Amino acid sequence: MKVTVRVANFLKTFVPKRFRKEGVEIPVVRLSGAIMASGGIGRQTLSVASVAPLLERAFAHKSAPAVAIVVNSPGGSPVQSRLIHKRIRDLAHQKKKRVLVFVEDVAASGGYMIACAGDEIMVDPSSIVGSIGVVSGSFGFVEAIGKLGIERRVHTAGKNKVTLDPFQPEKPEDVERLKALQLDVHQTFIDLVCERRGGKLAENDDLFTGLFWSGRQGVELGLVDRIGDLHGTLRELYGDKVRTKLVAAKTGLLGRVRPGIGLAGEGADLGTSIGAGAVSQAGSILEERALFARYGL
Repeated sequence: MKVTVRVANFLKTFVPKRFRKEGVEIPVVRLSGAIMASGGIGRQTLSVASVAPLLERAFAHKSAPAVAIVVNSPGGSPVQSRLIHKRIRDLAHQKKKRVLVFVEDVAASGGYMIACAGDEIMVDPSSIVGSIGVVSGSFGFVEAIGKLGIERRVHTAGKNKVTLDPFQPEKPEDVERLKALQLDVHQTFIDLVCERRGGKLAENDDLFTGLFWSGRQGVELGLVDRIGDLHGTLRELYGDKVRTKLVAAKTGLLGRVRPGIGLAGEGADLGTSIGAGAVSQAGSILEERALFARYGL
């Protein structure tokens, strides 16, 4: 009997993993946070530089028939969003793997753009999806600096270098230029959604106006495919013995993500670096908080 078991175990090593009794293993990548070109220390933000290594490790699993991507993002940079989307699709094509996207609290704006990289998108009934639009926000301090007795001095070479300067009165021509730019970026977003979701999209005049919907409504509109969670869906697709393997960023001894990035760039004085980093960090945190707050999160 023992000899028979040993022979069986030996022969088992020649059977591809996906056909073994223990079931297939699906790599899982979590993409959570606002989408920004750079983040702060100890903060979870998304950029193509930060997520590409995780995606490459996940798609490198030769025996996995699919890669699962969990998305929880209110959006952010349209450029970083599209680059992350493209990296996912490029790897899916190169490695010939199916991409399964699972939305948690929110996949809105750039977060939804990333979700569209999935061959199938699953959501919770209360997830928030959509917000296919472009927004720019700023403040005007023209009257404030006058009351404070501050004189604004700006010298430029190029008449448009101070377009939409918050310390100068807003000019109609500058606003029109900004709106034209937004329309161009918005059309890129619309084209991407139409390419990926195609005939699944419902006829709805509000689909590309920036509105957002619950996960259940998103299914009805064709923005996502169905209600489902990670483990339940994977068991349904690959059997009860399916296993997941989380692909996470490598951390150092103190639990911080490596590698570290200088607060104010190479060669900066320590005090200057800390001060510049603190200001940048505070601004990024407020921006990120505002993005999540827009969806009641």
